[in-house]
Amino acid sequence: MTSGVSATPRAALLLIAYRQAATIDAAIDGAFAQDYPALDIVLSDDASPDDTFARMQARAADYRGSHRVRLNRNPRNLGIGAHLSHAASLTDAELLFVAAGDDVSLPHRVSRCVAAWEAHGRRPDLIAGWVEDLDQAGRVHDVLRPSDLAQWQTLADWARERPYVIGAAQCWTRRLLDRFGGLPEGVVAEDLVMVFRAIGSGGAITLPEPLVRYRRGGISRRVRTTSADEVVRRLRANNRHALVELPLMLGDASAMGPGAVAAVEPVLAPQLARERFIAEMFGAASTAAAWRAVRGATPVPWGVRLRMFVYARAPWLLAPVFGLKRALRRG
Repeated sequence: MTSGVSATPRAALLLIAYRQAATIDAAIDGAFAQDYPALDIVLSDDASPDDTFARMQARAADYRGSHRVRLNRNPRNLGIGAHLSHAASLTDAELLFVAAGDDVSLPHRVSRCVAAWEAHGRRPDLIAGWVEDLDQAGRVHDVLRPSDLAQWQTLADWARERPYVIGAAQCWTRRLLDRFGGLPEGVVAEDLVMVFRAIGSGGAITLPEPLVRYRRGGISRRVRTTSADEVVRRLRANNRHALVELPLMLGDASAMGPGAVAAVEPVLAPQLARERFIAEMFGAASTAAAWRAVRGATPVPWGVRLRMFVYARAPWLLAPVFGLKRALRRG
């Protein structure tokens, strides 16, 4: 749903979760504690097989505060990007705050971002913040500082150097979804896509203060690989997501105009060619077909082609390498 601009910005916190029954109460506490008046809070579960949604229901039933709480449970798992888009469709707010079921929004998160949006004439389409690094036991270790997005004025800036972003402390304007559409299934790097859209539209800024306690070990955590099979599983999962996200960003650039396409196509097109080659390698019916793909993938560097050939057709060749890595870690 869409709406016009209001005198007092309407804001919504989209708290999405999947299999996070152990941490969802703390995330909901952070949402309910927001000091911004009359906030929309969408508690949305992505078809979790555990008690995540039951916890959401119980907390919503017990809530007696001034915020408006909406409950949603997807009938099937949509994944991060599509889940956020669906949650956004359940409110008509102008500013949409991303929240995960294992993170905790600090009480001033929404009010600080709204004040910054107002101070910038409501021009930025994305506002980010710093995050406190929270471990699984709830201890804060450090403050993580994503890039100052105000330094990226155009997509030519983005093409020269990608910003470091953390989606857990982002908020978006509804304008971004109205202009470019929702995020489809298969998108997991929603923070990268939305920053890309914002830089090519109204711009983006970063507030130099922690707004969220960001829990380590979530679905975006880095995992140490200990076997060739794990490398291949991660490679294929990343490939599936990239084959959705890269064409999406190229399409967004087309919607922005020829200048945007000229700025980003030299960066994104080679990445897309690489991902399409990887998909072709793993989809090859035979070793001979895979080798023909290697020889024909001229836009892709030879080193990448040969490495993907080994991963797809002979991953057992990597077993000694990972065996040595495991031995060194034990030592």
